[in-house]
Formats: sequence, structure tokens, C-alpha cells
Amino acid sequence: MNSSIIGKIEKARRYAEEPERVQINALDASFHGSHDEYTITLQDGHWHCSCHFFESQEYGTCSHVMALQRLLGQMKFPIATEAEHEAPAAPVAG
Repeated sequence: MNSSIIGKIEKARRYAEEPERVQINALDASFHGSHDEYTITLQDGHWHCSCHFFESQEYGTCSHVMALQRLLGQMKFPIATEAEHEAPAAPVAG
């Protein structure tokens, strides 16, 4: 095997041990569920799934999104919450 590719494999192994180096900003995946095929996306920190549960609930998640998050393991995924959209709290006087 070429020595340059061996170096790249070793570097990739080291990088994989430091998941904080990577933040996925967009993702598009197909998910074969029990009843249908669903599309899961991550865009601008917001997850979306084409399943009925995701569309009809206010939770911002579903079993398909949660399963994908578990599969992807330690990767960092920004998930916007209501609190992130509110004004920051006033500083506490000391």
C-alpha cells in the first residue's frame, strides 16, 4: 500500500476519535420505516421528517429522527429550541 494513503488512514483514525472536530450542518436521508419510506433532513439546525407523527406533533422529533441521531452517535448536531429564539436573560447584578 502507498505510504501516503497509510498516513491518511492514520490521520482519519485520529480524527474519528475527536468527534468534536465535526459539526454537520445539513443532512438528507431516506429512512425505511415500518409503514412507509420517509425523508429526514437537517437544515440550519432544525430536523424534519416527512412522517405523519412529526408533522402532527409539536415535539420537533419522531422515532425516525431519534433513530438516525443514535446511529450517528457522538456527532454534534445543533438542535434549535424555543429558548434559543428568546431574548437572552438580563445579567445578574453582583
